[in-house]
Amino acid sequence: MNTFTMTFEQFSSVMLAAGYDQVTTRVWDANIKLDEHTHPFDANAIVVQGDMVLGVEGREPIKLAAGDTFHLKANTPHYEEYGSQGATFWVARKGEIPAT
Repeated sequence: MNTFTMTFEQFSSVMLAAGYDQVTTRVWDANIKLDEHTHPFDANAIVVQGDMVLGVEGREPIKLAAGDTFHLKANTPHYEEYGSQGATFWVARKGEIPAT
C-alpha cells in the first residue's frame, strides 16, 4: 500500500515550474469505464484516492492506486476504468487545453 503525503499545492507548484499550463483535480465515480480516446494535451498525473486501470495503446494495462503516477503524451490513444471506490487524481496539462 502506498503512503501518499504530497499536497495539491506542492504538486501544482512542481508541475507549473516544470512548464505545465494547468493543474486540476479530476474525480471519477465508481465503476466508470471510458472507451479509448485521446487528449490534445500532455498529462502528468498522480492518483490521490481510489484506483483505476489505464490502458495505453501498445502496452499492457496498468492498475494505479493512491500514490501512483502516470504520464500521457498528447494524442495518445488510451482507455480508463475506475474501481469500486472511484478515483481522484491531480493532473497537470500542457498544450491545447479545452475550455471547461
